[in-house]
Amino acid sequence: MYKGYGEMESNIPNDKEIEVLTLFYNRFYDLYDEITNDSFFDEQAHIRFFKLREAFSIYKELLSYEPIKKYVEWMKNGGRPPLEGVIADGLFSFIRNLLLHFPVFKIWDEVYINENMATWIKKGQIDKFLKKCTTIKIDGKGTLHYRIWEEKKKK
Repeated sequence: MYKGYGEMESNIPNDKEIEVLTLFYNRFYDLYDEITNDSFFDEQAHIRFFKLREAFSIYKELLSYEPIKKYVEWMKNGGRPPLEGVIADGLFSFIRNLLLHFPVFKIWDEVYINENMATWIKKGQIDKFLKKCTTIKIDGKGTLHYRIWEEKKKK
């Protein structure tokens, strides 16, 4: 029974999990290294977009792995600063869902979302995330902004 981060019955993945996790992690970190490399912006826009879409898809798949899912829940429930859980799950899932459910964009600069798109069949995860974000306030005021820290570049 899970009691908190690090307190699962078994923290050791089985052979099947290791096989799949290795594939996902290797591909994700290969893409991450490419995306965070300065030469990434020398590539054609549609190639960059494909790599970003792939990275978000892999990340979302990993979120369904029970130990990772439990860790993200721990983050959301006070284990980390409050918005880290929103970023780790909500924001990245939103981006993946937007890119997957609207495969009409060819490059990142074309990507957008509006209410009609978010609710065209039903009110799903995209709409839910956007509505949730409109209620988030930093210190009771302001607009929510996301930034990613690149450790290698110290920026």
